[in-house]
Amino acid sequence: MPANASRTRKLAAIGAVLALVVALVAIGVAIGKTIEGDRDTARGGEPEAAASPRSEEDPDQQKMFDDLARRTSRRTAGDPLAVGKKDAPVVLVEYADYQCSFCGRFTRETQPELIKKYVDAGTLRIEFRNFPVFGADSERAARASWAAGRQGRFWQLHDTLYAKTRKGAALAEDKLVELAEESGVPDLDRFRSDLKSADAERALKKDQDEGYRLGVQSTPSFLINGRPVAGAQPTEVFAQAIQDAAARAGKGGAGAGK
Repeated sequence: MPANASRTRKLAAIGAVLALVVALVAIGVAIGKTIEGDRDTARGGEPEAAASPRSEEDPDQQKMFDDLARRTSRRTAGDPLAVGKKDAPVVLVEYADYQCSFCGRFTRETQPELIKKYVDAGTLRIEFRNFPVFGADSERAARASWAAGRQGRFWQLHDTLYAKTRKGAALAEDKLVELAEESGVPDLDRFRSDLKSADAERALKKDQDEGYRLGVQSTPSFLINGRPVAGAQPTEVFAQAIQDAAARAGKGGAGAGK
């Protein structure tokens, strides 16, 4: 191979890597705009959108979002922490903590509407990522939700945990076992074992590492086909972002043809 051609390929590869780094930094800055203050109160009382879902980016920026979507949307068949068709044109990835009150608000108020309108219609897939930011109690709850998923009851325990704000002692192991039983987890001995297992730790670390690489600083944080939305925004914000993403996917963007 001629030296000039080799050098050109190397420069192109370096350029691609730099473009991805720039995209990740931009996403991190956007996602980090909204920080949940003191666990309960966001600055100004309400979360602020990290990026306007309807804003128009240039083609290069859209390509970065598409690439990020391909890298973060796992689309794993049978994933117990996901709901919706594996090949749905839009994937919403959520990074959340079980002690986060705004995460609970999203689960109670917004997610059911999104499932009814978009997941059930085959347009949307929701993938949950455990991203505990409030210490050991949050980490224990995250491992518990993963353990419930091992018996097909992830979403049931997830919804039970978020039915009201639970913190500290309310997330002790015995309390989590009680909540698991309430959520229909059939084998509680296995649940306890899975909760404390190395596999649970690895699954948690995988989700955390993904979030850290993106620059996630607060919960809840979302990617909708790679486009960031931070905080428990009104349902209308998510609906518009999903509709925009579906339209882009229909034109050959992220999610098309999967």
